[in-house]
Amino acid sequence: MKKIIYSILFFFLVGTSIAQQTPAAKQTIDVTIEGATAHLGNGKVIENSLIMFSKGKITYVGSALTKIGRIGTIINGKGKHVYPGFIAANASLGLAEIDAVKATRDFDEVGTMLPHIRSLIAYNAESKVVESMRPNGVLMGQITPRGGTISGTSSIVQFDAWNWEDAAVKVDDAIHINWPSSLTRGRWWLGEDASLKPDKKYAKNIANIKDFFADAKVYLSGSKKQTNLPFGATEGLFNGSQKIFLHASGQQEITDAITICKDAGINNMVIVHGQGADKVANLLKTNNVAVIIDRPHRNPNSEDDSYDSTYTLAKSLVDKGILVSLGMEGQMERMNTRNLPFYAGTYAAWGLGKEEALKLITSNTAKILGIDSTTGTLEVGKDATLFISKGDALDMRTNVLSNAFIQGRKISLETHQTKLWKRYSDKYKNQ
Repeated sequence: MKKIIYSILFFFLVGTSIAQQTPAAKQTIDVTIEGATAHLGNGKVIENSLIMFSKGKITYVGSALTKIGRIGTIINGKGKHVYPGFIAANASLGLAEIDAVKATRDFDEVGTMLPHIRSLIAYNAESKVVESMRPNGVLMGQITPRGGTISGTSSIVQFDAWNWEDAAVKVDDAIHINWPSSLTRGRWWLGEDASLKPDKKYAKNIANIKDFFADAKVYLSGSKKQTNLPFGATEGLFNGSQKIFLHASGQQEITDAITICKDAGINNMVIVHGQGADKVANLLKTNNVAVIIDRPHRNPNSEDDSYDSTYTLAKSLVDKGILVSLGMEGQMERMNTRNLPFYAGTYAAWGLGKEEALKLITSNTAKILGIDSTTGTLEVGKDATLFISKGDALDMRTNVLSNAFIQGRKISLETHQTKLWKRYSDKYKNQ
């Protein structure tokens, strides 16, 4: 009986993890998109644009009024919009398939100090969840582990691949630290006071991080006769080849995180979440620290924050000269990542403006992740990772894709969800 149950469970898990679409073949036929409104991702817009790409690379971006010869297959983009592929920073896509089934969750490793844990090798390129991002224009992501104090190492992938090796765009780009909070709440379920109060363990938790960095530096400068994987994995932080992503909110936490990392000899930093970051903007600018903010649809962290603080945070930081991106973390984060462009659209509506909000999920993200030389904007020489939408891609009512390309490959926009939508639309059509 047990064997039967295990067999059923096995086929259930395997069946739910296999993608519906086969990855597209490399681009062999040139493509021209003519007449669309091109949103370049750097704040510029070209009405009646002409975009051409060949062998996976963009070869021309300009006005369709030019007399330059068109190449290959010509797509009529009149009345439509072209965008660079959206990039989801701080996402855990492909690391879990069904949250209710533990066997499909692989985003949180046992332990607290785990810089050597690599999310990339756990990434499931055939995930149905990953596939469902593409119809909204989310074509790339930074795959990030969760849990512990030092969660592990992220990597950047594109969403059309057979396996993680094929998917990888940038390997082991950053190490992620969940910075301790200086405040805590009592356990209300035990009758304790649930109001915020200083965490007595904060100093100890900070000391543990300091000690880890100090021990890692000693190990890296020594003979390394005995291998220590966690310490060895931090080498890129100290030589500047790897970034440290500090998941922190609150003025004290952000200040402490930056100060302690600098004292340890780590200078390549990014703040993630960043509630209160606008209040320490000078510190961020002085140390060239970018911020990856959360989605706006949430309550303020503090009773002292204004009611709209989560909606205006992006504009506040941009106005202060901070490089800002939009990341995904929190409840139902993997399924909600498909809404990435609409979260950017909310920031646009709260003062940021459409083209500046677009940067949050294109060029700014590419700069922060260190992949801006190949993606993030529609420019000659960059990867042809882009899509055509029938309307404004930051508006859920009009973001309807007609074509999408990853590195020049025309990808399918069909997913198990679009198939179900069509199936049940047809079911009730004649009733």
